[in-house]
Amino acid sequence: MIIQHIPTEKCAQTWSAIEKFIVEAHKHDSEDYSVDQIKQFVCTGQWILLVAVENKTTKGAMTISFLNYPNDRVAFITCTGGNMIICKDSYNQMVGIVKKFGATKVQTAVRESMSRLLGRVGFKNRYIVAEQRI
Repeated sequence: MIIQHIPTEKCAQTWSAIEKFIVEAHKHDSEDYSVDQIKQFVCTGQWILLVAVENKTTKGAMTISFLNYPNDRVAFITCTGGNMIICKDSYNQMVGIVKKFGATKVQTAVRESMSRLLGRVGFKNRYIVAEQRI
């Protein structure tokens, strides 16, 4: 599997091929932003889009925002969708890409099942995020 960064100027042309992965992932967290807002962030360059491709077939997609802290630049995975795309090789490819954007850490907010899956590629739980709408 090959992980590719899709340049901002190609996001609109790529969207129809990856939208189903974003929609499926969005079912697990639909409160922070809509699928249309994810597309807007990607197509305006506020987030980057990575696509997993195997044998010329798109297998998944991931969106990433960047957060700057005093000691780190964090690549924050905002959405991941697809099937069988999280493995050490694809993760290492993703890390290589976000390092080119200056990232020194990778973070994401996930449900417990995804946390277990990400443990396979070396993620460790750092926080538990709890919230209440007020």
